[in-house]
Amino acid sequence: MTEMEKLNRFTRREHAPEEVYLFDVILCDNEIDRDKERFSEKALMQMQPLFLGKTGIFDHDLRSRGQTARIYDTELVQEAGKLTSDGRPYMALRAKAYMIRTDSNADLIREIDGGIKKEVSVSCCAAKRICSVCGADRSEGLCQHVPGRRYGDTVCCVILDEIQDAYEWSFVAVPAQVGAGVTKTCGKETGQMETQELLLGEVENMLRAEVLTLCGKEGKVSKALAMAAEKMGLQDLMRLRRMLLTEQSGQVQLAGETDSTPLDAFVQRSREG
Repeated sequence: MTEMEKLNRFTRREHAPEEVYLFDVILCDNEIDRDKERFSEKALMQMQPLFLGKTGIFDHDLRSRGQTARIYDTELVQEAGKLTSDGRPYMALRAKAYMIRTDSNADLIREIDGGIKKEVSVSCCAAKRICSVCGADRSEGLCQHVPGRRYGDTVCCVILDEIQDAYEWSFVAVPAQVGAGVTKTCGKETGQMETQELLLGEVENMLRAEVLTLCGKEGKVSKALAMAAEKMGLQDLMRLRRMLLTEQSGQVQLAGETDSTPLDAFVQRSREG
């Protein structure tokens, strides 16, 4: 099928090549973006057919007067030897779009050709938001890992998966995915989830600072505890804080712990974990 045959599937009448302006755009890729999120490779494959025929607008303004282009073909592309920042083979979703040449869009066409209008953002619905460290689905509830923080050899990010629908794509000024020149909106709860993640990150940092202060007052295992606390998540930090306060106040040990060295046992389990 020729380019014009693919394009004319979306028009009411057959158009000639001189009537249309064609351009390629990278919609999204599998690189970790500024929001500490990335699309899974499966998600990119799911979006390939979903974006066929989708309209291009500006800044996700859903009013019909903002419609400016339409996608008539999509393909998955890979570059030999190119890897993402976390070492995976790079993959991107590329689209071919068209506009009808008119007097009113002549300036926009010149801006696209000149590289002024370049970055785009996709709007879609991702049913799953997977933690790259523990595999928890953050659409169902937050885990203890903070996107952007390193856990061992792994940098935590949120993997967008199980794409349910693709809505539109927009020209934007500031992209989140630097390499692909793309930002995105995935589902209705993204903003709320990001706010919760930031708040939990702040709570974890405050709790870790308090625990490190308490470790400095606990002579026998303070250094080991401090080292372990630097790698702990929120739940372990809360438990360690309770144990330190109990130890220093001389209260009865927590149920299930030995009377002699509960902190040593906790540090040993933390190292093993």
